[in-house]
Amino acid sequence: MNKGKSISVQITEFLPHCVFNILVEKYNGNKYVRHFTCWNQLLCMIFGQVTNRESLRDLIVAIGAHSKKSYHLGFGKRVMRSNLDKVNMKRNAFIFKNIKSEMIYRNEFKSFTYAYNQVYDYIENLVQY
Repeated sequence: MNKGKSISVQITEFLPHCVFNILVEKYNGNKYVRHFTCWNQLLCMIFGQVTNRESLRDLIVAIGAHSKKSYHLGFGKRVMRSNLDKVNMKRNAFIFKNIKSEMIYRNEFKSFTYAYNQVYDYIENLVQY
């Protein structure tokens, strides 16, 4: 039995959940929503990208194949093509554009910090000799 984390859990650990919630509140993404939140939509779309799905119908078929695990993957109880299609049309795309920008910014900052530390250590080693 697998004791480690699933790939979807490992991917969602990189997502800044608190920043995402702030963006959802800013753009009223979860207004009048009962079950299928913006977070569920984001996880479905990430699943589609990771599994290389070509269409919405293909994505729903793949999610349906994992219907026993859909709750644990973060999709919610049941994902239907009509629901996913409606939320993709109605919800403000700036929520997802801004979260992408935030993740790119964080990644660039981390890579810059890592590169800076590497150069600093290299220069420090040169000075010592």
